[in-house]
This record gives sequence, structure tokens and C-alpha cells, in this order.
Amino acid sequence: MDSMSLDMATAIRLFEVLLGLSLLLQTLEYFKLSHTDQVGHWEIQRQEIPNRPVRLILDSLFQARVYQSLLWIRGGLSLVLMAGQAGLGVSIGLFLLAVLLLMRWRGAFNGGSDFMTLVGLTGLLIGHALSGWNDSTTAWTMAFWYVTLQSLGSYFVSGWVKLLRPEWRSGRALTVFLDQAVHGPLSDNSPFRSPKVALICSWSFMLWEGLFPLALWNLQVAAVFCTVAAVFHFLVFWFFGLNRFFWAWLSTFPAILYCASL
Repeated sequence: MDSMSLDMATAIRLFEVLLGLSLLLQTLEYFKLSHTDQVGHWEIQRQEIPNRPVRLILDSLFQARVYQSLLWIRGGLSLVLMAGQAGLGVSIGLFLLAVLLLMRWRGAFNGGSDFMTLVGLTGLLIGHALSGWNDSTTAWTMAFWYVTLQSLGSYFVSGWVKLLRPEWRSGRALTVFLDQAVHGPLSDNSPFRSPKVALICSWSFMLWEGLFPLALWNLQVAAVFCTVAAVFHFLVFWFFGLNRFFWAWLSTFPAILYCASL
């Protein structure tokens, strides 16, 4: 990578490693929850599926041993992806497993991060599938644009939706959210209890999210936006425990950087 561009081979490798790592960490989390979770037990969730044939098929897939096997397969394919050995078959397998897990957890286990993971897997599938019909450069450019537009759109919508809410414009919402964080309410002397600090932080993040499409201006601007995004998602992980968000969105950054460099 020079000061003005990001070559496709590097972008693909970074994308595969980060997406594979995100998938692997999610899979390990599923393994851990399978021994402790009761609320999401399949015997409860299956009652929400009205179609009997579909319910019987899912019953067979989500029985304990088969479900564990699916997670082992997903973990193995994630390692293959990280090693740079994934082809169309691995891409299809990871995509189908992601869809099954979305069905298993009522559409999303952890909110938007699961859907952004599916966006990454869709991009991976586009890249490998279209490479068989067209040259790989065109195929992966289309794949990266798909991932980029989805990722940029998520920030853009998030920022401007907040901007429409008076509690975010005043900064009050930030303090309320941080009071509900993993580490408990903010201390009485926390700087985030200061109306001025909360106001500055709220507007900084709202404007950064709402203006995220400007990342496509060039590679340098994209690098700044993505760096701030990485810090933002790490803080969300630190305060709220949403580790999946950090890795799911981080895996989209190689696509953004590549598209910005074109």
C-alpha cells in the first residue's frame, strides 16, 4: 500500500483475516453459551415456527449433537478463511451456517453485529462466485462496494437518526446510556456527567457517523474515519460488553479503504 492506494490482494487478505477472526470469536461464544443458556433453548424457540415441515427440519439441525457439529464446522471454515484458503465452497458453507444461526436465534443473536457479519459473508460470496464468471478484479470490486455501502449506510443512518432526537442533541442520552453500562452507573464525579462534556461527545459522534460517507473521498480520509470507528467500537465494547460489534464492523474496513483508494 502506498500513500494513495490500497492494492486488491492486500485488501482481500485483510478482509479474510478480520472476517474469519470475527466468525471464530462468535463461534467460541456460541460454544460457551450452549452449556449455560436456558432462555434461548431450542425447545422453547421451536414453538414460534408455525410450519411443521420446516420445524421438523430445524429440529434435526438444532438438536444438541448436530448443533455442536455445525459450530465445529463453522470454526474450522473460519480458520480456513483466515489462512487464505477459502474458495466458493467455503464461502457458501459459511453463508449457509450464518443463515441457520440467524434462524436459531430469532433473526439475530446480538443485534446489528450479526447482520453486519452476514453482510461480510455476502461480500465474500459475491467475490468468489463472480470470479468464476468474470475477472477477479471486477468481482472483488463489486463485493467490496457491496460491503462498503452497507457499512457506510449503517453509520450514516445511526448518526442522522440520533440527530433527530432531542435527547441526543442535548447530550442527555449519552449519560443515560453510560449509566446502564456493564460497569454500572457512572460515578458522581465522572466527566460524562458534565452537561458540556456530554454535549460535545454526543455531537462529535453524531456528526462523525452522519458524515461517514465522506470516507470515500480518498484513502487518507477513509483511514481517519475507520480509525475513529475502531476507537468508537472498542469503547462500546468496553462500556457495554458488545464485543461482536467491534470485530463485525472492523472486518468491513478493508473494503472501505479499498473503495476509497479507487
